[in-house]
Amino acid sequence: MTCLLAGCGPAPVAAPAAVGPAGSTAAVRPPSAPLSAPPSAPAAGSPAPLARSVPERLRIPDIGVDTPVSQLGLAPDGTVEVPPIAAGSPAGWYRGSPTPGQLGPSVLLGHVTVGGYGDGVFRRLSLLRPGARVTVGLHDGASAVFTVYAVRTVAKDRFPTQEVYGDTARPELRLITCGGPHTAGGYLDNVVVFASLTAPSSGES
Repeated sequence: MTCLLAGCGPAPVAAPAAVGPAGSTAAVRPPSAPLSAPPSAPAAGSPAPLARSVPERLRIPDIGVDTPVSQLGLAPDGTVEVPPIAAGSPAGWYRGSPTPGQLGPSVLLGHVTVGGYGDGVFRRLSLLRPGARVTVGLHDGASAVFTVYAVRTVAKDRFPTQEVYGDTARPELRLITCGGPHTAGGYLDNVVVFASLTAPSSGES
């Protein structure tokens, strides 16, 4: 979720998206206060939220993702930091969002490309389909298992801030990267994956 590092990202809140050099991940200026939005995933049968525990590993078998998870804060301009442009750059969790499995939307982002290093960890994120499983290993040894219910490609200047950051009635996950056409200024769109918690476990799976 940032145009800061890679020139690709959704629009900052109430401002147009910045465009920099060729981009590979997605970033947004997060809201200064929580946004309210109705939950967009079915509420029936949702497992209880997990205790707060920072994410350490992300696995998405359907697209071959198995990556460590770094922690990301805010850049000086108020946009979310992004993982470094480097070989093997991991996914990153925005620590201003809930940890995976807590109530609300936990936000992770990653690169689609990493400059001269080639493909990024989220290169195939747009290929995910509803029903895909996403497992986040947590520091306390538990795992938060999510099921994808929507995958959207959105223009950077129409980034769905409320849907990504807004309050939810259950633990949810957001995975964000770049997508769509690529120009000299970077990718024009963002890919956003929406998933809900379906199976907490006591150990990594």
